[in-house]
Amino acid sequence: MSARRRVAALLAVALSLSVTACASALPEGVVPGSGVTVGWSGAFTSGNAEAAPTPGNLDVAAMTRAGFGALVDGEFVADESFGAVSIVSDEPFTVRYDLLEPAWSDGIPLDAADLLLGWAAASGLLSVTPSEAGDATAGEAAPTDAVLDVPRIDEFARAIEVTYPAPIDDWQSHLSVAVPAHVVAASALGVEDPMEAKQALITAIQKDDADALASIAEVWSDGFTVGEEIPDALISSGPFRVDEVAADAEGRSLTLVPNAAYRGTVTPKVAKIELVPAEADPVAEIGADVNVTQVEPSAANREAIDDLERRDFPVDTTHDGTVWTLLLRPAGVFSASPARAAFLRSIPSAALMERGAGAWSSAYTTSSALLAAPGSRAYDIIGEDTGFAAALTGADDSAQEREAAGIAAGTPVCVLFDRTDEFAAGAVAAARDAAAEAGWNVGDCGTEDLAGALEQGGWDAALVRVTIPQTAAEIGAQWGTDGRASLVGLADPAVDALIGQLAITTDVYAARDVRAQIEAALIRDAVALPIALDPVITITDKSVTGVAARDGREASLTSGAVQWEVVP
Repeated sequence: MSARRRVAALLAVALSLSVTACASALPEGVVPGSGVTVGWSGAFTSGNAEAAPTPGNLDVAAMTRAGFGALVDGEFVADESFGAVSIVSDEPFTVRYDLLEPAWSDGIPLDAADLLLGWAAASGLLSVTPSEAGDATAGEAAPTDAVLDVPRIDEFARAIEVTYPAPIDDWQSHLSVAVPAHVVAASALGVEDPMEAKQALITAIQKDDADALASIAEVWSDGFTVGEEIPDALISSGPFRVDEVAADAEGRSLTLVPNAAYRGTVTPKVAKIELVPAEADPVAEIGADVNVTQVEPSAANREAIDDLERRDFPVDTTHDGTVWTLLLRPAGVFSASPARAAFLRSIPSAALMERGAGAWSSAYTTSSALLAAPGSRAYDIIGEDTGFAAALTGADDSAQEREAAGIAAGTPVCVLFDRTDEFAAGAVAAARDAAAEAGWNVGDCGTEDLAGALEQGGWDAALVRVTIPQTAAEIGAQWGTDGRASLVGLADPAVDALIGQLAITTDVYAARDVRAQIEAALIRDAVALPIALDPVITITDKSVTGVAARDGREASLTSGAVQWEVVP
């Protein structure tokens, strides 16, 4: 029997017992018969959002998985009802992950086995690689953040203590509990009793049992895939649990109900949440078939959304965790930083934002940072310390600065952008006009395949949405010399050194200062001009209250579902 079939069979039994136990009474505070229908564009394909971190899986995980907290605007916001994370030793750097008393929806407590499974995943022990014989093996390649030893387990206290080879900046969020250890072990190791299964998993990790770890890794990676055989991962530790996944909707239609075993500070108020595919015109569905939806602002939906606002439908604006940015590739015409600075100083970011946004200009928030979002404390520190305005804005004589940089009048600049995006098209038109006044000749390098064109190279500048990085690793991926997702191919040893410093900075206040130093170095390199945050519009039916979308790229809407209520 495959890992997926074994998990499905085990969960079918556990869920039948759980549903029977919960059917007679809803959790306290839930209004019987109440429900909220959400129009979304995601798909639920796996109950393990750590192994398959798609937007849809992360949306569902935000409702069905509890945790120590979340990164919001680059800083950790703790959930003390789940447990606590604390540094217990600076040398060697040791962190204690301590659960309070959370439980899975089948009644099995979360404990040290679940934490140890989370540690194994974070440490790379569950990375599945093919062996020479073609079989799956686990943990062959040492991860970059590998720890010194298997964590010390405090089973009575439901805690583990992890010793790292060096301090890490994301120590509070480094470990999560994505899936139930007893379900993984039952499927991978054939131990059906939940507590015995947990112990078998602990033993396998402590003894570095290669065969057992390979089986565990297989279940971790593939055993929670939602398929045709009853979803493999409906057991929950969060405020809701998945009750049904429509068989014919490829994971796009599902129903969630309150998890009676959830012990968080805030518990659900509605008896059912349905996630359904958003229609071609999601705004028109509000108040009819859908209670909540999120859309990108466009010229096509402006009038309809205005009409809803005039009729007192709640309409809120957040951002998706990206910032519209004009990138310069340090090659060709922009090989030298004076040339890059002269070009960027000739481009008024406010004009780009206004022309790109059009009628939606009030929904866009201007930004002067690449590494933090406006409204965060880190952004304030960056604004105080970096000198962005003096370095990259407000040239007294743009043409003279271009000439001083050794660039002839009429020099062509290929600006790459997505020609199908309204904001990008308008912003590039504004950049073309402004640059022309300074003697630059901005060419139209629009494309319908932006990702492919970026990889091919050959462009001088590009107007793109850049993800605001949350951790040192993410900053390194974007701006480090060997970054795996390098935006412009920057090679700056000073930036690399600062990223390395941030990676071992555990104090939040010191981390803000180092982040500001990285931003200042990027400003000196003059490789990017941040323009504005990319907005998301959340529209809610008047029958629902408590909907408060969160800024950022992960589960911005569903992360607050526990607060939703239906108006009587």
